[in-house]
Amino acid sequence: MARSLLCRAFGVFRLSGTRFYSLTEPEPLTVRQQSNGIRRIILNNPKKRNALSLSMLESLRENILTDVDGDDLRVVIISARGPVFSSGHDLKELTSAQGREYHTKVIHTCAEVMTLIQDIPVPVIAMVDGVATAAGCQLVASCDIAVATEKSTFATPGVNVGLFCSTPAVAIGRAVPRKVAMEMLLTGSPISAHDALLHGLISKVVPEERLEEETLAIAQRVCQASRPVVALGKATFHRQMAQGRDAAYVTASKVMVDNLALRDGQEGIRAFIEKRKPVWSNKAEKAHD
Repeated sequence: MARSLLCRAFGVFRLSGTRFYSLTEPEPLTVRQQSNGIRRIILNNPKKRNALSLSMLESLRENILTDVDGDDLRVVIISARGPVFSSGHDLKELTSAQGREYHTKVIHTCAEVMTLIQDIPVPVIAMVDGVATAAGCQLVASCDIAVATEKSTFATPGVNVGLFCSTPAVAIGRAVPRKVAMEMLLTGSPISAHDALLHGLISKVVPEERLEEETLAIAQRVCQASRPVVALGKATFHRQMAQGRDAAYVTASKVMVDNLALRDGQEGIRAFIEKRKPVWSNKAEKAHD
């Protein structure tokens, strides 16, 4: 009797013999919520400083890709529970005991998630309230927009534990000036939210009590635009940024003409001329060839 009560108290039950099984499932590593076109993805492992373990990365990847082409998805917000946005890779997964093959899988999965953020057709916003280091800082740098609280800090401290932040440097080096990136990478010293804003790592710094409000305001503004126009613009921006000036103008010029051929492109122009709000179809349909 006493044993039965103890089992119930701890959420377990006996299936057969003396074997006991848990009635409670572990907390998910990420939580996905969606409403009114806005998908919230929350890193949900604060006890481990929201480390980007392989399991966390796989969960994040799934949350990003689920129905990513659905018309009702307009923007993604990535945030975290606890005082640390993300501490980067779980170093326990990167010991020699795990082996090169496992290490390769972790690093490649992380790179895949970071590129997915830029490749999906909807904008991704980082909502940061706390510390973002190493691959966690990479995650912030990979997002299209980043809003952070005044207390947030950003760092690439891998050099101090013998693992240079080479993959975080890909995203960070494309977000901040080269010498700023190199100082972060070579010293591991954190920078403040205001310095991160100054150097272009984040978009806006807000008081902690206004973080949610300010981030949602940006997301809601994105939702007011045409989905295919936003998707076209985001893809073109990232593509032309990787090109030289002349090639970038060729790319962007062609896309501008393609944009004008969209039904929503013409609707927006007509609405402006007629002094009314546009009525978007949110379909990638052409108004003309």
